[in-house]
Amino acid sequence: MSSTVFSSSISVEIGAGVGFVVSSMGAGVSSVMGREGEAEDHETGLGNLPESCVAAVLLHLDPPEICRVARLSRTFRGAASADFVWEAKLPENYMYLVELASGGKSPSERDRLCLKEVYARLCRPNPFDGGNKEFWLDKSWGGFCMSISSKALLITGIDDRRYWNYIPTEESRFYTVAYLQHTWWFEVDGEIDFYFPAGTYSLFFRLHLGRASKRLGRRICSSEHIHGWDIKPVQFHLSTSDGQNTISHCYLDEPGRWILYHAGDFVVENSNISTKIQFSLTQIDCTHTKGGVCVDSVLIYPKGFILKRSLLPTFKSVQLVSE
Repeated sequence: MSSTVFSSSISVEIGAGVGFVVSSMGAGVSSVMGREGEAEDHETGLGNLPESCVAAVLLHLDPPEICRVARLSRTFRGAASADFVWEAKLPENYMYLVELASGGKSPSERDRLCLKEVYARLCRPNPFDGGNKEFWLDKSWGGFCMSISSKALLITGIDDRRYWNYIPTEESRFYTVAYLQHTWWFEVDGEIDFYFPAGTYSLFFRLHLGRASKRLGRRICSSEHIHGWDIKPVQFHLSTSDGQNTISHCYLDEPGRWILYHAGDFVVENSNISTKIQFSLTQIDCTHTKGGVCVDSVLIYPKGFILKRSLLPTFKSVQLVSE
């Protein structure tokens, strides 16, 4: 069996000498050919196709395409709900993720979910660790993503209100960011021990120079405390329990914008083995003070993943920065 997917139609060939074309706009079967390549003397509809054959074709489509094709007929709708179709879209360790997202529900309750429902559930933000961390699957292709709040990070001096404050904001998915007024020693550390699905991941710090707020319904940004970041770069450090290690440096700039600073990449080869990730953001040159930065979160995405607005908190703009 082979399949080719086009933007405007789905062309499928099943078995020996049987072919059909299904328009993405909902057209029916265009032709059914015999083994000798001659047209049969009768027409057939989508409902006559074996559901198992349709499901085998759907394996080659992305989840949004599967949902669109399911509207064509009852047969396609049934095939689009087949467990083996959605199991292929889920991470290998999806049951671990379901257990983490279920909040302690009994196995009998989880077993009542078909895998299509499991996929939909995992595509929603799933908080854990007291709500300070979230994970979700990208609904377009099932890539694993995670966000770690500033409240789950170890920030030097965070309890001293002369230097740091937690401020409420709608520009964070956690509705709170850590704001630095000034300090000599800037250090933010974090770690996560998790059964990541196998793959290569990138880790980012989401930072903002200046303090954003709203006045008369308009977004404004105060640059009152911004200083010291142009003198020396900050250092990003990323290490894993299996020996991966990376260090990079970058200057913080562009006040008034949320920026994702790329700290490094790591590889997970076995989803059944827990991987411990340690990461840090530092600027500990005590020859000068620095301040005026918001620390929102740490984000982990599949490497090369194109960030979509639907996956990020509401904000005016975002920029990716690598070393």
